[in-house]
Amino acid sequence: MFDQLIDFSTNNILLVLAWLVAVSLLLQNLMADNKHNMSGSQVTDLINREDAVIIDVRPAADFAKGHIINAINVPASNLAKQMTQLSKYKDKTVVVSCRSGAQSSVARKQLIKEGFSKVYNLKGGILSWQSDNLPVTTKNKKS
Repeated sequence: MFDQLIDFSTNNILLVLAWLVAVSLLLQNLMADNKHNMSGSQVTDLINREDAVIIDVRPAADFAKGHIINAINVPASNLAKQMTQLSKYKDKTVVVSCRSGAQSSVARKQLIKEGFSKVYNLKGGILSWQSDNLPVTTKNKKS
């Protein structure tokens, strides 16, 4: 088996090199994003220590069913249109949340492109937050 692997590698050196580059880029991307993914307890620390702003990018109907206390609802579909309103938070610590952490990860990157300096993603989204028994509310933040 090992001999076949060596034979394949020597006969297909470019294919093996391309595979190694792809895997290393994938791992680098995963590790780079992980330092910006925060657990519920880490987000709680950011809220308490740095007065972090929570931007929830779920649709308004989902947000109304329960969200992190004082979160601001800006649905992902409206994020680009709301950048002017959100610009007042550019220099603050911002945590983006969604249902599972996927949409908020994309939104985090969009905010960084717009010049936001400290933006994090709630790993696992509101589902993870709730499974950690952290508080949610159905009340809207007073502006």
